[in-house]
Order: sequence, then structure tokens, then C-alpha cells
Amino acid sequence: MTPALLATFLFCLSAVTATRATQLMGSIAANFWRLLIATLLLACWAHGSGQGWQGAGFSMLFWSGVIGFGLGDLALYMALPRIGSRLTLLIVHCVAAPFAAVVEWYWLQTALSTSQAGCIVLILAGVALALIPTRRKGNESTFLSTAGILYGLVGALGQGMGAVMSRVAYDINAKEAFVLDGLGAAYQRILGGLMVAAVAFWYGKRKTPFSGTPLQETTNTPNHAPAKGNAWPFVLATALAGPSLGVGCYQWALKTTPSGLVLPIVATTPLMVIPLSAWMEGDRPPFRSIMGGLLAVVGVILLGRLSGA
Repeated sequence: MTPALLATFLFCLSAVTATRATQLMGSIAANFWRLLIATLLLACWAHGSGQGWQGAGFSMLFWSGVIGFGLGDLALYMALPRIGSRLTLLIVHCVAAPFAAVVEWYWLQTALSTSQAGCIVLILAGVALALIPTRRKGNESTFLSTAGILYGLVGALGQGMGAVMSRVAYDINAKEAFVLDGLGAAYQRILGGLMVAAVAFWYGKRKTPFSGTPLQETTNTPNHAPAKGNAWPFVLATALAGPSLGVGCYQWALKTTPSGLVLPIVATTPLMVIPLSAWMEGDRPPFRSIMGGLLAVVGVILLGRLSGA
């Protein structure tokens, strides 16, 4: 139980520090530098253990990283400064689960039962409830950034597709009787993600044809606070807390604790992040949004149980 709780906390910490990093440095740059740092750390483990790039499933894991770590996380980092860590995690963690189930049903011919379909509806209903505009005094409504929500959905699709491709890679390795540890798999995946992040970082540095200035991204933070300060401590924190220590604790949990206990705990990440988000971002959700998040998380847990995870 302890490593699962640590993994959940680290994933939450990664999200809120990433939000701050994107406010200070920009989404594309923050995503690139934290992936570069995480890649170097994971490379030390992977090549030190002798697994490195080995395994017949390497190419599938690499392309899984292109979709998940690359496109998915790039979209996630674009969503963070626009709608905050709480709602970004809710969309990405929860919507990724039903999308992965649908992809498995279509691609791997995995059966999708009526109960699983019901869980998918519950998840989507919970996310929709959490995203409904908040009513303020005087019948004024506070609308969320549409771009932020769309980026979050793209991030969820990337995470879901990447997860399915990773499962295919594990099956390929199993046929060759090759066992790849979790951090080794994370390293092979993150290489694909780093490639996408590097291309996006390079493109973002290019000058526009008319003004001659570098391309700039505009963000809208939840509390409209000015972004001032040193971004590097937050970049380092999110690199350590997410794909490095967070993934390490997650794999530790799966090794010592039944997955039926680990996955429901990790699935509560969108709820566990609420106090951290309130403290670091000033994001205090209304009761309706909390209930929507709770419904979505319950749907993810039930879907995982029904899927035999």
C-alpha cells in the first residue's frame, strides 16, 4: 500500500509543479526539458541494468512513447496552464481509460461487456459534470478555456493509445521470453516522447515569417497570477516526481502488491491532487466539480476491476 500511495502523491506533485513550470517557462519548453532530464535518469537505470534498447518489443514501445509521452504529454502540458492541474488530471486520467478500452476492443478484439460500457458512460458523465461552467453571484458563469479542455482530451487519447501499444509490446517481448522491467520499458517509451518534444521545442524557437520573432504561446492560468520566478526547480521536480520516482514507486507497488489494490489507489490521483492544487494554484473547486471527479474516478476503478486489471 505504501508504494502505491507514494506513486499517487508523486504523480500529483508532478502535475502541480508542471503547471508552475509551464507558467514560468512555457508549455513546450517545460515539457522538453523535463523529458530530457527524465530520459537521462532512466538511461542510467536501463543501461546500467543491461537491458537498454533490448527486446523485440522496442519499436512498439518507442512508438507508444511517440503517442503517449510525445503527443499526449505535449497536449497535457498545453492544458495545464489553461485549466489547471486538477481538471487536466481529471480529463487525462479518466478519459484515457475508456478510450483505451475502446481501442483494445477494436484493435485487439477484446470483448467490451455491457457493464464496461456502463462504466465508460459513468466516467464521461462525471468528467462532463466537473467541466460544467461555475455559477457565480449575479448569475454570472465562469467558463473554462475551450482550448485547455481540447488539449486535455488530446492528452487523454494519447495516454490511452500509448497504454494499449505498450501492452502489445509486452506481448511481443513475452513471445521471445524476454522480461523487461518497468523502468526499462519507461526508458524505451520516453525516447519516442523526447523525439516529439525536441521537434516541438525546435519549431517553437523558429521565427515567424512576418515579425521575425520566435513563436510564442499564450496561456491563461486559472487564478490569473503573474508568472514570475525561476522555472528550473519546478522542471526538475516534475521530472523527478513523474517519469522517474513516480514510475519507480508505481512499479515497486505492482511488484509487492496485487494490481487490484494498486490501480484503484493510483486512479484516485485526480482527487488526491485537489489539496495540492488549492495550495499551489489557488484552485478551489465547487462541490459539483468534486462530485463529478468522484464519479469519474469510481467509473475508472470499476472499469479496471471489470477488465481484470
